[in-house]
Amino acid sequence: MKILVADDDRTSRTLLGGALVKLGYEVVEAADGESAWSSIERTRARIVVSDWVMPDIDGLELCRRVRARRESAYVYFILLSGKRLGAENYASAMDQGVDDFLTKPLDLDALRMRLRVAERIVALNERVRTLEGILPMCSYCRRIRDERGSYQSLENYVSDKTPAQFSHGVCPDCVKKHFDE
Repeated sequence: MKILVADDDRTSRTLLGGALVKLGYEVVEAADGESAWSSIERTRARIVVSDWVMPDIDGLELCRRVRARRESAYVYFILLSGKRLGAENYASAMDQGVDDFLTKPLDLDALRMRLRVAERIVALNERVRTLEGILPMCSYCRRIRDERGSYQSLENYVSDKTPAQFSHGVCPDCVKKHFDE
């Protein structure tokens, strides 16, 4: 699994990256939040381990941006801090999408355990995305069952869930079937 490490401190970034490689991960390093942000889509990293305090785009802003991408696969976000922060700071960060926290200097056993959880959550999220891609459709009337269990037309279902709009026409087979004399 690919992990993006974002930290403006070269020593911390290199040590963490090396430890992750030894654990079997493919690592992409970013020296600041801006380069981390530009790497997110390009690298398709599924886990981000980011320092909280960085110039320009800090770890929390990076997390906000990652969460704002609705169509993309879920990215598990671990925020690093050089000091213990109060519960209020942690709660605020979690409200903005942070999944987990680690304090520097890193405890490699704690990191390994957190990454196992991250892998599990990423895999489960991928499964949910796959299952959400399956539409339960009535074999007879072709209506779609929504998450509340009620059935609605395909057009209404798609209109409710996506920005797609429908344009109706008649295909050649239906022209022959319904309009040819």
